[in-house]
Amino acid sequence: MNANERRIAVLAGNPNSGKTTLFNALTGLRQKVGNYAGVTVERKTGVFETNGAEWSLIDLPGAYSLTARSPEETIARKALRGEMEDLPKPNLAIIVVDASNLDRNLYLATQILNMGVPSVIALNMMDQAETAGAQIDADILAAQLGAPVVPMIATRGEGVEELKAAAENGASEPPMRPWRLDDESEAALSYVSLALGRVHKEASDAELDSEAVRLVAGGDSESTPPSDEAAEAVAEARNTLSQNGHTPETFEAQARHRWIRSVTAKAVGRSENALLSRSDRIDSVLTHRVFGPLILLAAALLAFQAIFSWASIPMDWIDAGVSALGGWVGGWMPEGALSGLIVDGVIAGVGSVVIFLPQILFLFFFIGLLEDTGYMARAAFMMDRFMRGMGLHGNAFIPLLSSFACAIPGIMATRTISEPKDRLATILVAPLMACSARLPVYVLIIAAFIPGGAWAQSLSLTGLYLLGVLAAMAMAFLFKKTLLRGEAAPLILELPPYRLPNWRTLFFRLWDRSGEFIKRAGGMILAATIVLWFMASYPKLPADVEAAYETRLAAAETEAAEQQIENERAEAAISNSFAARLGRWTEPALRPLGFDWRIGVGVIASFAAREVFVGAMGTLYGVGEADDDTKSLQERLEGAVWESGDKKGENIYTLPTAVALLLFYVFALQCVSTVAVMRRETNSWRWPAFAWVYMFILAYGFAWAGRVAVAAFI
Repeated sequence: MNANERRIAVLAGNPNSGKTTLFNALTGLRQKVGNYAGVTVERKTGVFETNGAEWSLIDLPGAYSLTARSPEETIARKALRGEMEDLPKPNLAIIVVDASNLDRNLYLATQILNMGVPSVIALNMMDQAETAGAQIDADILAAQLGAPVVPMIATRGEGVEELKAAAENGASEPPMRPWRLDDESEAALSYVSLALGRVHKEASDAELDSEAVRLVAGGDSESTPPSDEAAEAVAEARNTLSQNGHTPETFEAQARHRWIRSVTAKAVGRSENALLSRSDRIDSVLTHRVFGPLILLAAALLAFQAIFSWASIPMDWIDAGVSALGGWVGGWMPEGALSGLIVDGVIAGVGSVVIFLPQILFLFFFIGLLEDTGYMARAAFMMDRFMRGMGLHGNAFIPLLSSFACAIPGIMATRTISEPKDRLATILVAPLMACSARLPVYVLIIAAFIPGGAWAQSLSLTGLYLLGVLAAMAMAFLFKKTLLRGEAAPLILELPPYRLPNWRTLFFRLWDRSGEFIKRAGGMILAATIVLWFMASYPKLPADVEAAYETRLAAAETEAAEQQIENERAEAAISNSFAARLGRWTEPALRPLGFDWRIGVGVIASFAAREVFVGAMGTLYGVGEADDDTKSLQERLEGAVWESGDKKGENIYTLPTAVALLLFYVFALQCVSTVAVMRRETNSWRWPAFAWVYMFILAYGFAWAGRVAVAAFI
């Protein structure tokens, strides 16, 4: 290899082995985040140097084995074998092993070693192993495994330079499979290797043997032999193994674990396991049948409070900053189409993205704390039974909870769900949870049209939130029984020991997530905002109408009068716009719900973001900047009447119409940013389109039924 050519290294290991911490320690800020080609599994790439040589480091998804039962395991195996279309075969595998859980971690490590990839073992968390009473002889372990072993504590940076030196010096030649079966079974496996060798002529003996074991064991998503000869050899080998008392599906796991136990018996001395005892004592409280769920609820409420309330402070700062920037740019630029595009389109569009950032950061801060301390696995364990009753995975609890604040971070948080169908079901129902963007609409309509005083109004608001939860549960159950049908994936968890979080790693995680959110959702939201701005701004009022308003403004004697005229001009402009024409075009379809063209425009505008509905109503009814506390808007809604048709002159906003509008906003997927993130997370337009359609059908159906039911009782 050319001395100046960048080498490729991959970082592999079990979840909770400290892989991310080591990746950050090696690469620092010289890293970027994306997805593997064709899938939504995250790909993190960085750069590190060893004595002037430069390495590209790819952080492979965490996996417990190379049996491809999940997208993460498939990607890990393909990357190690050089089968990824955009990733060459690596020059080195850095295998991260949790020293405090050696037996479990060595299963994946020895699979990688036997594949024929030059490797270095990063024996991480040595401090926790010592606290647990384990004394590990790294030299003996290296001799047994046939690869360099570097003891380290990645959270403190200890052993990082030694690991770089081991990478620079080159790893030992990969060992052949050390565990053996009886002679007849080994001969059958050899026949499979020979058949594979006729297809993969450049593969090493270690690679062929590893592939033979994988194909004979079967059980993964890619266990089809590459030729008829190989298929016959695999079938014969499985038959031979069965005749000799081996179960084909489990022979590798049994034999490999037996050999691993013999290795650890030689390399590890043990005393009383103090760390395990400490974790057990904590679990006796945190996973208690009574106290455990209560503590989990308290932790969830704390996270929910942070996302829902604490984030409002930086969100207000961002909102004020965006408004100030828009005002400054608007004051600096001459009035006209370009000024409107920049201020109301571009700046407002960017602001509508960035304002969600505090919620994203708070969410992933709490998720990071739960993961790093080891509590996330306990939360999923405790919620598994309840979530499985809905047809969902235990890990769906956190994403659905966070969707109460905003569905965007909730959907992004579904990455903790490994089973693809469970993850997709959670993504499809997350927007049904009542996010904070619905609140301005709820408050405006409830305050204006729901009778019975504060008690009835607060009960109505609670009912809307509860309805969203029940709808999410029902749809998740339906999806898992129909479109996403499949055997319920068992929740198999490794409960890691409790640890203090690594703040540096947490910072990197927040940095990556914030940048990823802005890149993924920003472009689409910005484009949609510009389109909505154009539709609401054009065509302009005729010149004679504009001149009449200018004459009235010149004659106005007070600021209040000027504001009234400006509001009237804004109402006339929006009534003349493409958005209004679209609203009038859709009015026949919305009339069964009791909606006129103005509500239609508000509904269309709020597809950018639900809370836009309130501002759109303020503009349409000529009350200027409106929010949920604007009494004048409530008064205008109460006095609004139908302009045409058989109901001409009658009030639009009756109690049945108000109920229909509330129910519509409970179910409708009116958030471009949510659709954009769903598109990115599912890597397809099909599922976001499906979600939009099914939620619109629910919204229309429930709104119509609610209106009819209320009208029948009043």
